[in-house]
Amino acid sequence: MNSHKNQNLLRRFGFALAGLMHGLRAERSVRFEAVVFVLVLAVLAALRPGPLWWAAAALASSGVLAAELLNTAIEALADHLSPALHPQIRIVKDCAAAAVFVSVVGALVVGAALAVHLLHRLHG
Repeated sequence: MNSHKNQNLLRRFGFALAGLMHGLRAERSVRFEAVVFVLVLAVLAALRPGPLWWAAAALASSGVLAAELLNTAIEALADHLSPALHPQIRIVKDCAAAAVFVSVVGALVVGAALAVHLLHRLHG
């Protein structure tokens, strides 16, 4: 059995990096969200909000990317286990997609709150 459990930290980091690279190569949505994450960091660097805004934006953005990677993994596993469309598999895939949607909405709320904060700072 080829288990990722009980491997040293560096090896487990390699597995995680391999998963990220697969997601970036295989999924347009992962690439898009990674680009958005980089753009968010660039905007933060340009606007220079406080550290809590950096933390909120980084957590929201990384949450979206993490949800998308989990969605990718769940879809791959579901398609492997049941290549034919099955009602229960459809529920699993829809729930995984909904997790991405919820994380995106949360990230948009953080972005909107940051924009309001920056506008108040500019005009206040």
